[in-house]
Amino acid sequence: MDPVQLAAVLAGVILLASVISVELGVTVALLELSLGVVAGNAFHLHSQEWLDFVASFASIVLTFLAGMEVDADYLRNRAKSTVGIGVASFAGPFVVASLVAHFVLDWTGRASLIAGTALSTTSLAVVYAVLLERGLTDTAIGKLLMSATFVTDLCTALALSAIFITPNLWFPLFLGVSLALILLLPKIAPWFFGRYGDRVIEPEIKLVFFVLFVLMVLADASNGHAVLPAFVLGLAMSGHFEQHREEQTRIRVVAFAFLTPFFFVKGGLNVSLGAVFANLGVLAVLVLAKMVPKLGVIWPLARRAAPRHATFTTLLMSTGLTFGTISSLYGLNAGIIDRTQFSLLVTVVVLSAVVPTAIAERWFLPDAAKERHQDVGHPPLPAEEYV
Repeated sequence: MDPVQLAAVLAGVILLASVISVELGVTVALLELSLGVVAGNAFHLHSQEWLDFVASFASIVLTFLAGMEVDADYLRNRAKSTVGIGVASFAGPFVVASLVAHFVLDWTGRASLIAGTALSTTSLAVVYAVLLERGLTDTAIGKLLMSATFVTDLCTALALSAIFITPNLWFPLFLGVSLALILLLPKIAPWFFGRYGDRVIEPEIKLVFFVLFVLMVLADASNGHAVLPAFVLGLAMSGHFEQHREEQTRIRVVAFAFLTPFFFVKGGLNVSLGAVFANLGVLAVLVLAKMVPKLGVIWPLARRAAPRHATFTTLLMSTGLTFGTISSLYGLNAGIIDRTQFSLLVTVVVLSAVVPTAIAERWFLPDAAKERHQDVGHPPLPAEEYV
């Protein structure tokens, strides 16, 4: 299948996911993932270079947008809760999944560590997409989830870098440029956006995309990854975009109309149902190795930090996608795991993105209006007043 044909097919899949999302009230990211699995296996679709590029850039843009939604003051004021939940969310499944893969599934030591890293993640992309679609990004529960997810993914990225990735001579430059952009862009943006913004050609969006591309180029050259610098950059820019919501909205439109759908669909294309069905027992073991420690360590902490929404918090913190796929793909490309192990890990990652999120949205979704009302210190209103 040539690139244009694949693009047309995936565009149809993305459109169908949007229609179903509106009709059923399900987060579109879950449907894009699920339909990507179906389309990939039913029609034997495989990713191509252009799709890999778009999906990679989409993950960086989505992470940048997520960083813009984190309340820095909230992150500082509730550091104990957010760091506690975030670190526990990483450490529990990392230890359990690594031990299970090595001693139960008889994987090699390095393959087991790849499994632990891939299954320790919380999906910033999924959490952000759910909170944004449900209008919860500016509520206390939304801020808690975004902050804790950042901590978890920070731990995962550090683990992947410390255990596997060997930095080269480009790495100091990558760190230096990342730090410079994080410090300088918030100071440059007000002048640049004021001078060149609010035009149909959107120079402000082009500036943001240029900066993110620079991070990707240097990350690739240094054997690093641009996700975390992009998130911190978004966090640094959050104050500016809080005062300029229209600019934030325009970047969202570009991201959610074109970029992120390809990211989620490509995640589904990575799943080989043939390899999965041939190893259902191994799949079940890996699912349990991720979900049991996630649920077990997060729920008690969530009960203390957000007692009214402990289950919702626990379920969303149990999701995985971006870093789980990145870790699995790194293991495959480095020859640490084989394609069957890769398919199993990615399937667990995709299942953890779809199933907990679907349950959380169906039965435990907070009411955004009620949350905003109570966040400002008002007592709960009667249910009929939220209609």
